[in-house]
Amino acid sequence: MLVTALLASLVSCQPTAVPAPRLRVPLPAIADSMLRTLFERGQTFSEFVEKASARREGWLRLQREAEVSAGLLARARAVGGTWQLLVIAIDRCGDSMNSVPYAARLADSVPGLSLRIVLPTEGRAVQEAHRSLDGRTATPTLVLLDAGGNDVGCVVELPAPLRQWNHRNRTVISDDSLHAYRSSFYAKDRGVSVTTELVELLEAAKNGTPRCDRQGAP
Repeated sequence: MLVTALLASLVSCQPTAVPAPRLRVPLPAIADSMLRTLFERGQTFSEFVEKASARREGWLRLQREAEVSAGLLARARAVGGTWQLLVIAIDRCGDSMNSVPYAARLADSVPGLSLRIVLPTEGRAVQEAHRSLDGRTATPTLVLLDAGGNDVGCVVELPAPLRQWNHRNRTVISDDSLHAYRSSFYAKDRGVSVTTELVELLEAAKNGTPRCDRQGAP
């Protein structure tokens, strides 16, 4: 029953959508004012968890237990400046539940970094501009904004190691096997991969080289 519930929660992260053309393109141009407005209207992580009805126990557990290593915190704090993480997430999505609490812990622990969450109904344009490797809109979508509200990096749906594994294997093994592997990955990884990638985004943005590994991967 637990495995079935875990698999169902992961499947719910993947709304049906018409795939975008598989092209490698620059980061999308989204109006800075729109991104700032979305961020300002967003919920804090605590507010989001308080309202969560689906997978509530999992959200509450990870809200308590999520940690970020001292080494990653030191790297993130060394970046300095003012940054915002705009997150599009839904409570029923297992991928959201397994990544967003760690992103929130990172934001809470780094001066100058803040996080807000909006639902897909509000953040659809951001999802359209930041699709998964196979061209879907997906949750969670995490977009890094600089002090001016400019889009300077993203993580879409899955942390990097899992994202690449999923992209290589999604057409050669069953959906059940895909989702079972993802559940196992999250249990072992404990947020290390997503927080590492977010710190790398901060470092890249500071150096003027925004990163967003999305559609068009070989």
